[in-house]
Amino acid sequence: MTVTAFAPETEERFALARQVADAVLFEGYVLYPYRASAAKNRLRWQFGVLVPPAWGADCEEHDFQHTECLMEPKADATLSVEARFLHARRRTVQRALPGGDFETVPELHLEDRVLVPWDEGDEERVELVASVEQLLGDGVEFPFLRPARDDTEPVVDAAGRTVGRLVRRSAGISGTVRLSARELDGPYRVLRLTAIVENTTAWTPPEGCAADRDAALPHSLVATHLLMALDAGSFLSMTDPPEWAKGAVAACRNLHTWPVLAGEPGRADLVLSSPIILEDHPAIAPESPGALYDSTEIDEILALRTAALTDEEKREARGTDARAAAVIDLADSMPAEVLERLHGAVRSLREVTGEAGFPDELGVRRPDTPWWDPASDAGFDPEHDTVVVDGRSVGKGSRVELRPGLRHTDAQDLFLQGRTATVEAVLHDVDGTVHLAVTVEGDPGADIRREQGRYLYFQPDEVVPLEDRP
Repeated sequence: MTVTAFAPETEERFALARQVADAVLFEGYVLYPYRASAAKNRLRWQFGVLVPPAWGADCEEHDFQHTECLMEPKADATLSVEARFLHARRRTVQRALPGGDFETVPELHLEDRVLVPWDEGDEERVELVASVEQLLGDGVEFPFLRPARDDTEPVVDAAGRTVGRLVRRSAGISGTVRLSARELDGPYRVLRLTAIVENTTAWTPPEGCAADRDAALPHSLVATHLLMALDAGSFLSMTDPPEWAKGAVAACRNLHTWPVLAGEPGRADLVLSSPIILEDHPAIAPESPGALYDSTEIDEILALRTAALTDEEKREARGTDARAAAVIDLADSMPAEVLERLHGAVRSLREVTGEAGFPDELGVRRPDTPWWDPASDAGFDPEHDTVVVDGRSVGKGSRVELRPGLRHTDAQDLFLQGRTATVEAVLHDVDGTVHLAVTVEGDPGADIRREQGRYLYFQPDEVVPLEDRP
């Protein structure tokens, strides 16, 4: 096993996968409105936190991740592994005093930002390469150490005068990456790869489990995940394995993490093992203008809300974290055409009409005629159409008794069982299904519903006619 720079081709593959891995690394790092004073930013580091063993043993936290997946390496194949995590460092704010001394303060006001104490996250990587042959048997073990460190950064005002400083303290952390492989019985040469990332930091809380989790975080590996690549061979999908491998996949043990195929679609030589469950070949939406660091982020609404922050709120966000400041700058500078792209896109639809038709401006071939003829609308009139139910003609103005429950599409419909209603329209969808739009009798909002066209919808077999259409 060697600890060295990856081969250029491997580094290129990792660079593509890191786009998604970065989203895992910074998931929930700082939440809108991106200020340290926000209550939801006071409980951070939720995913992939590997705490010191002495603290996690009795506190329902984990000090390791255990990944198992299947691979089909070729002869003389090597495995490249990159363990990634954040190292939390404590930042305090100090104000400059006459004579060159400094004092710690809860905040320091500058023209463009307000500096406050905060836990920053430094990205850490542990890189190693081992031949597949080395992994057989007992495998290999790689310990790593990140020593404690103190740094200071001067704070200057717009005139260039030193008005304070930031003091950052990183606690020492240590860990181990263990890799092993075992060949499985069967007609195919398949190996079960086991990768374990473990926090071995010797820090001991002074009061056992009663110690604040906040005290353990500087000694923890945060948002821990693995990237693993074969230079020759492939991995099997743990989500959608071939039929012959389903039993072996089911026997794999994955604790506090889950491996998926990563990198370019169609390739299977790279795996991302993440504390957040993903699909195979996850990708960042091409419309996304940049990281917003907000768990399960919704780019459009976050960009709009961030742009709407007051100047004072933006000053505090800029002073909270450099990444939060970048989000503020992104929202303030986002062109209208970029914001418009954030409305969303449908990616699951694919053309199934063959080569017939004509290409649109994106080069996608379209059929000569649409699959549904819009002119067919002319044959329907919701105001006058009728449908026969139990031998009676039902249309606009008909009174019916509601009998929902045949399909149980909406639990709220059960509260309407036996209520009488007035049919407002008879609608036909493109599949030929008939729907009755109704308003419930006795509903004080019925007139408003009619004005806005906000009806309740039932199918003909969910109503009983009380009279023919008037």
